[in-house]
Amino acid sequence: MTELAQALRDLDEKKVYALVDKKIEEGTPATSIIAECNEGIVAVGQLFSEQKYYISQLIFSAEIFKQVIKRIEPLLESTAAQDHRGKVIIGTVKGDIHDIGKNLVITLLRGAGFEVIDLGVDVPAEKFVEAAKDTGARVVGMSALLNFTYPEMKNVVDALAAAGLRDQVKVIVGGAPVNEKVRDFAGADFYAEDAVQGVNICKEIYA
Repeated sequence: MTELAQALRDLDEKKVYALVDKKIEEGTPATSIIAECNEGIVAVGQLFSEQKYYISQLIFSAEIFKQVIKRIEPLLESTAAQDHRGKVIIGTVKGDIHDIGKNLVITLLRGAGFEVIDLGVDVPAEKFVEAAKDTGARVVGMSALLNFTYPEMKNVVDALAAAGLRDQVKVIVGGAPVNEKVRDFAGADFYAEDAVQGVNICKEIYA
């Protein structure tokens, strides 16, 4: 684990910001900084699952991560592609209000030149379908942090099929507890292990 990942895992707010600022000055790519922070966030989640951290510490780690994203957003904007790559719909599924992972993906997508339609959190299936109809986007991304919302991912895929849109869009699922089994259950096309992979999948779809 890198020094930055450890600092985030240990919730050492000042050290995290100092390390991030140093990396920015040194010209470290934003995606590399995010990858290190992501490792720290995963470690925090593990400590929480082991009941060594409480919900307050989980929330605090998310707030630190949000501040890191604010620091590196100018980097992402300065390296954004001049050509518009395409539209991506993204939202956290109904029953889940977590947004840090979703917002991270959005930041990276916009930095890569995509137009993002952010549906927010607690998004019902019909809202995903409506957005797909209205925008003509070829990608629908769904995020979830709560495993009991997996059926909602399936509901979105089924609703897209019922609306005759399933063949027109690629569906990507992601979130800390999500895996290939969840992708298969939901009937999605892709599972993104992290935000960077999610962006790379979108690039492939629009290539």
